[in-house]
Amino acid sequence: MLEILACPFPASLQDAGRPGYRHLGVPLSGALDPEWLALANALAGNPPDAAAIEMRLAGPRLQSDADALFAIAGDVDARIVGEAGTHAVAAWRSHRLRAGEELRIDAVRSGVAYLAVAGGLEGRRELGSRSRYERADLGSPFGPGMTLKVGASGTPIPRRLGVVPARSGGPLRVIPGPQRERFSDAAWDDFLGGEFVVGREADRMGLRLDGPRLGHVGGADIVSDAVTPGAIQVPGDGRPIVLLADCQTVGGYAKIATVIGADLPRLGHALPGTRLRFAAVSLEQALAARRAAADALGASLAAVAPDTTEPDLAALYGANLIDGVIDATN
Repeated sequence: MLEILACPFPASLQDAGRPGYRHLGVPLSGALDPEWLALANALAGNPPDAAAIEMRLAGPRLQSDADALFAIAGDVDARIVGEAGTHAVAAWRSHRLRAGEELRIDAVRSGVAYLAVAGGLEGRRELGSRSRYERADLGSPFGPGMTLKVGASGTPIPRRLGVVPARSGGPLRVIPGPQRERFSDAAWDDFLGGEFVVGREADRMGLRLDGPRLGHVGGADIVSDAVTPGAIQVPGDGRPIVLLADCQTVGGYAKIATVIGADLPRLGHALPGTRLRFAAVSLEQALAARRAAADALGASLAAVAPDTTEPDLAALYGANLIDGVIDATN
């Protein structure tokens, strides 16, 4: 069991989400960056869609009642505190947390990060997923004083990632939205040529952007239709809203564009103050980018290898080295 000692900023249990229920009004949810979730799980020896802790701004303080292996994907300040002292924890490799030791995750500098534990975290499984969706109380809540059960993992092997993945900058690629005709060419040019800043209204549901105001042709309201993560709605005030994993399933604002699937994970790292630009691509280019992203993730997962720099302390202690010493002079 992992006990949550403190959690100063929102964190949640997330896996690959619950696809297949949007027609019932149930959002996808799941990790904002499913690629980094898969890498954290690979480093912990888990399947890529196992549940892990998603952290933003800062992480929690945790304590385990038994030895555990964990890994962090992301740029964080983390340390283990125990009777033997305090030592820093590096991301993109797995570490051992001994029973009674405390794992403290402070600043999350990469916008979002993931903590995976060997065996996976067993929160409530509802509609095929352990992902937390706060608005409907789906999945297990996460907060101080609560405990998380860790699944069986056998004897996990420490692993590390040779090449740390980076979230590239540059414009977010988009294809025109289903209501592109509800915006003038000038508004489209402003959208592609302007710079936007993520405002204070930003959470797992979406990001409201400040920047050029995008004018409508015939008004902002439409008959409500389906929306998905990546869709960019523009309400009457002209400020775009980019939808994320916890977004609703239908919406009544005109959509100027949709962020392509290959760039969706980048949106999960955006925090208030982040500057964003957009660039239009064709559907064929979007599909090619999706295939390239899948290939890149596959290469990163293949680069996760056993960490030969960490000694196997259990094996060393079990060898009883002192009793094996002999006096070669007799």
